[in-house]
Amino acid sequence: MAKFNLAQIKTALAAVPDWKKKGATITRLYQFKDFPAAIKFVNAVARLAEKAWHHPDMDIRWNKVALTLTTHDLGGLTEKDFALAKQFDRL
Repeated sequence: MAKFNLAQIKTALAAVPDWKKKGATITRLYQFKDFPAAIKFVNAVARLAEKAWHHPDMDIRWNKVALTLTTHDLGGLTEKDFALAKQFDRL
């Protein structure tokens, strides 16, 4: 799998409009009604990430969950990041 160039990143971001590019990552903040709902989401994210063998960085703050994706071994963004972002957005 190859690292995306800027044009590919721009095209891929159009399919996940709530995600923002930040350096060599994409990130999104999700907000929920309360802490249990946020944790339910985190558990669902964990199941998808394990299945894809591609794991986001997560920051949990009561009812908010920030996810950050990058393909660490390639040092940037790849199809794996955007495919997983789409799956997370469907939760």
